[in-house]
Amino acid sequence: MSGLPRISGRDCARALGKVGFSLKRQQGSHMILRRDNPFAQVVVPDHKELDRGTLRAIIRRADLGVAEFVKLL
Repeated sequence: MSGLPRISGRDCARALGKVGFSLKRQQGSHMILRRDNPFAQVVVPDHKELDRGTLRAIIRRADLGVAEFVKLL
């Protein structure tokens, strides 16, 4: 088991908002979130349930660890 929860794209965006990410724009079903300091930009699909591989890639692009991300939820 990977330890990653099954969450929606909106829940992921809400958790990333707690570490400084904000919605920059949305194109279709993809939300582009950006943090200025230190700079990072991630694309989060606005789906009911994110695939675990996609979620792991989002966490990696946000410079977070899995345990750190789970605490934000």
